[in-house]
Amino acid sequence: MAEASRWHLGGTPKHKLHYRKEVEMRTTLQEFLLYLIFLINLCILTFGMVNPHMYYLNKVMSSLFLDTSVHGEERTNFKSIRSITDFWKFMEGPLLEGLYWDSWYNNKNLYDLKNSSRIYYENILLGVPRVRQLKVRNNTCKVHSSFQSLMNECYDKYTSENEDLSDFGLKYDTEWKYSAPSINSPWHWGFTGVYRNGGYIFTLSKSKSETLNKFINLRMNSWITRSTRVVFIDFSVYNVNVNLFCIIRLVAEFPATGGILTSWQFYSVKLLRYVSYYDYFIASCEVTFCIFLIVFTTQEVQKIKEFKSAYFKSSWNWLELLLLVLCFVAVFFNTYCNIQIFLLLGQLLKSTEKYSDFYFLAYWHIYYNNIIAITTFFAWIKIFKFISFNKTMSQLSSTLSRCIKDIVGFAIMFFIIFFAYAQLGFLVFGSQVDDFSTFQNSIFAQFRIVLGDFNFAGIQQASRILGPIYFITFIFFVFFVLLNMFLAIINDTYSEVKADYSIGRRPDFELGKMIKKSYHNALEKLKLKKPETDEDKKSRKSRDLAEQARREGFDEKEIQSAEQMKKWKERLEKKYYSTEIQDDYQPVTQQEFRDGTTSKYKMRLCECLTK
Repeated sequence: MAEASRWHLGGTPKHKLHYRKEVEMRTTLQEFLLYLIFLINLCILTFGMVNPHMYYLNKVMSSLFLDTSVHGEERTNFKSIRSITDFWKFMEGPLLEGLYWDSWYNNKNLYDLKNSSRIYYENILLGVPRVRQLKVRNNTCKVHSSFQSLMNECYDKYTSENEDLSDFGLKYDTEWKYSAPSINSPWHWGFTGVYRNGGYIFTLSKSKSETLNKFINLRMNSWITRSTRVVFIDFSVYNVNVNLFCIIRLVAEFPATGGILTSWQFYSVKLLRYVSYYDYFIASCEVTFCIFLIVFTTQEVQKIKEFKSAYFKSSWNWLELLLLVLCFVAVFFNTYCNIQIFLLLGQLLKSTEKYSDFYFLAYWHIYYNNIIAITTFFAWIKIFKFISFNKTMSQLSSTLSRCIKDIVGFAIMFFIIFFAYAQLGFLVFGSQVDDFSTFQNSIFAQFRIVLGDFNFAGIQQASRILGPIYFITFIFFVFFVLLNMFLAIINDTYSEVKADYSIGRRPDFELGKMIKKSYHNALEKLKLKKPETDEDKKSRKSRDLAEQARREGFDEKEIQSAEQMKKWKERLEKKYYSTEIQDDYQPVTQQEFRDGTTSKYKMRLCECLTK
C-alpha cells in the first residue's frame, strides 16, 4: 500500500531513490580518489622543485658577503655599513676578497680555472659582476626661504620622475654616463623607493688587481655623490655539484635623510631543469598535472552548463574555479620561464667577459615557485570538500558555518578597536620606535603584542605617560576582552553542534559508511576478519534506522515506541507465520496492540524503520 500511495502521489519508488543515492556516493568516492591522485602528483612535483641544497647555498654565500668584516675592523661588514666611507671599505675589502678565488688555501693552483673564479672552490662565478647606481636631480625639492642662505641644493627621494639622466664626473667611461633601462627588466622594491633598471653602470674585471684600482679610482673621483640614492651589486654563481644557480644582489640605499640602508637578495634556483633521471620523472609529473588540469576543466564546464547560475551559489565551486585559475597561471609561468631559459641561458653562458643578467630568469622563476606554493595550499584546502565521511571534520565545518555571522560581526568590532590603537601607536611612537615607524608596521607590531612578542621598554622610552597607558589598555581590551569573546563564540557554537550530533541531528556519513563497508568486505575476503553474523547485521541496521529517524526530527520517545512496535510485529509474525514456535513464547497482549496503534506518527515511523 505504501508503494502504491507513493506512485499515486507521483513520488519516486524507494528502491530507485536508494539506487540514485548509491550512484551518487560512488561518483563522489571516485571523484575523491581521483583528486587524491592529483594531489599526490602535485606534491611530488612541488617537492621536486625544491632542493635542500638551496638553503645551504644561500647560507654560505650570505655568510661570505654579508658577515665577513673588513680587515682590522671586526664590526664593519655589509650589514653594518652606515656611511660612504664604510661602503668603500666593504667594496675594497670583503667584496673583493669574496669574488676572487684564484688559488687554493695553500696558494697552489690544483685545477684549470679557465679564466674564472671559483668561490669556495666549488661555485663558478658566471661572467663578471656589475655595479650600478641611480641618482636624482638637484632642485627636485624646495628649500625653505629661512635656510636658502645655508643650503641651496635639494635632492628629493628617488622616483622615476626625479631620476637624473645626465652624465656627470669624468664623463669618459660608462660609469659616468647614464644607461637607459631595458624594457623587460623588473623593478626593485627597496626600503625607501621602487627602483628601475639602468643608471650609471660599470662591470668588474677578471683581474683582482684591476678591480681594486677601479674601486680606488671611483672613490677618489667621487662616483658616489649627494644625489646618489641606491647602488646595486649584481653577480651570479653556479654550483655544478648540486646543479643550482645562485643569483646575488647586494643593495645599498642612500635615503634623503642621510646614511645608508643595506639589503640583499640570494636566489638559489634550478634553471637547468632536466639533467638526472629524477628530473625526467618530475617532467612526467608535470605532464600528468596538465592532463588532470584538462580533465578538471572539462568537468567544471559541464557542471556550469548543467546547473547554470545555481553553480555559482556554492563556495566549493568558487574554490574549484580559483584552483583552476591558479593551475593555468602556474602552467603559463612555467612555460614562460622555460622559453626564456631556452632563449637566454646559452647566450649568458657564452658571454664570459660581460655581466650575465641571470636576475631576470631568477625573478620569474621565484614568481613561478610562489604561484605553485599558493596552488598547493588551496589544493589541500579543497580536501575539506570531502569531509562528509568523517564525523570530527564535519563538526569543524558545521561549527564554522554556524558561527560565521557572529564572527563577521565580531570582526568588525575587533578591527575598529585594533586600527584605532594602530593609528595611536603610529602617531605617538612612530618617530622613536622601529616597530611603529609606519602604519603597516604598527599593525604587525600589535599582532606580535597579542602573541606575546613586544618591546615595552622602547614604547615606554618613547612616551613615559602614553606608552604604558597604550600598552595596558591594548592588552586589556584586545587580549583579555575581545579575544576571549571570539573564543566564547567558537566554544558556544561547538557545544551546540556537539549536542546536536549526540542526539543524532547530524549529516549522514554515507560516504564514510561505504568506505568502511568496502574495507570490512576486503578483510573478510582475505580471511582477516570473521564474517558478520545475522544478529550483528540486524543490530547494525537497527542503529542505522534509529539515527536516520533522529535526523528526520523524531524524538527519543517516538523512536522507542517505534522499536516496541517493531518487536511486537516480529513476535506477531513469528507466532502466526513461523513453523517453529518456542515453548516459552509469550503471546501479544491487547495492551501491547493498543499501545502500538494509538498514534499515526508511530505507525509512520514503524513503517520507515521496517522497510
